[in-house]
Amino acid sequence: MKIIIVDDELRALQLFLIDLIGLDLEYKFFKDDETAVMKYVIAEKPEAAFLDINMPGINGINLASELIAAKPSIKIVFTTGLNLSEKDLPPEVALNTLGFLYKPYDNNKLLYFLSEIADKARKMTVKTFGSFDCFIDDRIVRFSSSKSKELFALLIAYNGKTLTMNDAISQIWPDVDLDKSKVLYRDAVWRLRKTFSELHFECIDFKRACLVLNKTNIVCDYWNYISELSQDYNGEFLKNYDWSIPYLSFLDKLNASRKN
Repeated sequence: MKIIIVDDELRALQLFLIDLIGLDLEYKFFKDDETAVMKYVIAEKPEAAFLDINMPGINGINLASELIAAKPSIKIVFTTGLNLSEKDLPPEVALNTLGFLYKPYDNNKLLYFLSEIADKARKMTVKTFGSFDCFIDDRIVRFSSSKSKELFALLIAYNGKTLTMNDAISQIWPDVDLDKSKVLYRDAVWRLRKTFSELHFECIDFKRACLVLNKTNIVCDYWNYISELSQDYNGEFLKNYDWSIPYLSFLDKLNASRKN
């Protein structure tokens, strides 16, 4: 889980740091640099933001509106000494707001909000042993084309490593003319972006001529097996895709070694 904390008071940030050390999450602190906050959120897509309201350079409520526009699923907790409630927020901000952490805040209240953020984070389950399917909150993901689905399967197989356009083309469109394959690649990328945008599930960093999967909030049988978190391998892996054969060979060898 990834969160940001925005507060102009250094003491408040120090107290937050003391309470967060040792917890299983990623965090980033900001003072009152709105540009830096937005740049980070767009790039890193944190699950939640803890925002002070009255800051010299930023109004926390206005910042929350911008964060929600950039990442519709982000959860907001306001850290403030003001006597405010959700009734004082614009409707679009109130919808994403979990509550208020009133200063001086109680550590148990902070832990409560962190637990709420973790519980509300949407999760994807990916099945690769056999046919390839993805589920978000137990509902199957419907890809708009077979190639956009295959491209996502390849991202899953890359296990968080950067997938370049050339690598994707060589594996998914190996026998297609290069110029045409680039067109097909860009179409698959566009469809993939559209699918996850409509689902409000940000899990891919779409860079120029490459893609990177953000594994946060994704559970995958393949990843669990190679990390020795499960024993679910059944002798099949992404069986509809020819490029999966080397992975299958690797899994078979790994399976045999674990039985010896």
